[in-house]
Amino acid sequence: MQDFERLLDIARRKAGFDENNPWYTGPETYLAALKSEVDEVSEEIPKHRLCYLEDELGDVLWDYLNAILALQKEAGVSVESVIQRACDKYQQRMATLEAGGSWDEIKRKQQQNLQQEYLAAQNVVLQRNVICEK
Repeated sequence: MQDFERLLDIARRKAGFDENNPWYTGPETYLAALKSEVDEVSEEIPKHRLCYLEDELGDVLWDYLNAILALQKEAGVSVESVIQRACDKYQQRMATLEAGGSWDEIKRKQQQNLQQEYLAAQNVVLQRNVICEK
């Protein structure tokens, strides 16, 4: 995990550089690059060239981290929150599978919980707006 932290630190340096870079257009810059890199991974798999495949997967990771950091500025997400949500989500799914449950069943339940979380957050925003208007 030290290497992940190291790569994240490098990506954070890049985010600072992007602030004054004319080609940078926000998260879309990295989301478009991410799509392209995933295609390059798919192209590399049948060639059985491990070093090239790892290099392309590294590009996917790089663009993904940079997209999250860009979204942190524009939408308030954080790398830590994304990782925490992913850990919780897939831990629940794996525990369900290991207990003989259904992937689709737990996925549906998680989607319902996410919808409830979203609605609760929207309710808080509405309540704040009402208080501010008074």
